[in-house]
Amino acid sequence: MARRRSDEPARHGIEDVPGLDELADAFLSLRTREEARWFLRDLCTLGELQALAHRWQIVRELDEGRPYLEIAERVHTSTATVTRVAQWLRHGAGGYELVLRRTA
Repeated sequence: MARRRSDEPARHGIEDVPGLDELADAFLSLRTREEARWFLRDLCTLGELQALAHRWQIVRELDEGRPYLEIAERVHTSTATVTRVAQWLRHGAGGYELVLRRTA
């Protein structure tokens, strides 16, 4: 069994979603923030982009230790959404933790 590097978050199972590897490869091909914004805008509806951006804002607020109610008010979302994101932050595949560390 391969050992996890100390800088890697604990990973839980990632569901087998057809096309997910190709989508991940597409993200890896992007070189700039502007390219990422273009790709995301073509890939997602405005509502989906807003939902994704809100989730990332919630993750960052949780990482800063803010209370759920305060986060919900700041991000203009429900405490249920904050709770759901917090669950993925604690028990997800480790992607949130990885990106939090790399963007800190």
